[in-house]
Amino acid sequence: MTHPAIQEIVAVFGQPVAGNPTQYMMEKAFAQVGLDWRYLTLEVAPGNLGDAIRGMRAMGFRGCNLTIPHKVEVIQYLDRTSEAATLMGAVNCVNRVGDQLVGENTDGKGFVQSLKELCDPAGKNVVILGAGGAARAIAVEVALAGAAAMTIVNRNESRGQELAALINDQVKVPTQFVRWEGDYKVSPETEVIINATSIGLGDGGAQVPLAVDTLESDMIVADVIFNPPETRLLRDAKARGCQTLDGLGMLVNQAVIGFHIWTGKDADPNVMREALEEFLGF
Repeated sequence: MTHPAIQEIVAVFGQPVAGNPTQYMMEKAFAQVGLDWRYLTLEVAPGNLGDAIRGMRAMGFRGCNLTIPHKVEVIQYLDRTSEAATLMGAVNCVNRVGDQLVGENTDGKGFVQSLKELCDPAGKNVVILGAGGAARAIAVEVALAGAAAMTIVNRNESRGQELAALINDQVKVPTQFVRWEGDYKVSPETEVIINATSIGLGDGGAQVPLAVDTLESDMIVADVIFNPPETRLLRDAKARGCQTLDGLGMLVNQAVIGFHIWTGKDADPNVMREALEEFLGF
């Protein structure tokens, strides 16, 4: 029995994981639209990244995702990067365009797409908790989507100030930095609060240092944590009457965006979310 040739391969380069939820989502989505494509999970040591990208070119891979620690280092091996990826200084998605490899960043785009299911960030006052990679990607994309003003809250002053300056200077959205000391008190003019830290990952009882009694019912509270999908922050926000947004939507929408970048086709987000929930055992 012969098998048809696999049309395309995409891959994820990064740290080893116990299975890969994105791989599971992607292959379900490929099958759903009738594409005989494969999504491979490949562990690549930092010192071998250049060889991996050259191998990807040589073997005709359609593209790849990248995880920590490769998102910044990969840029030197690419031909160009998108506007958002250039601003962030980080790439998590590479696409082959002709004979060029183009770096994109779908982290923040996935979040904004998820947020738009509740509200358009244009004209909103937004607070972002954290200033790491996820916060940086989200801040840039929320700013590009037209936020009226932003506040970056972070314990590390230099990192927080640097992110605030990037949004102020490069995207021209008024952004202030607030040093995170004790429980952060949300100002009443805030409309969207985003936890972009890793607090709560794998621990549904972990508490984000935030004064819950300062949350008001007309606010939207989002969390990038996808496992568990209902974090303590989101439970507390619901108890205050807030609309909430879990991290599953961000992960699904990142995958939907990457799928379209590589294939030119639209994946069914419901298929991807069902696959993700099945993989995670929800």
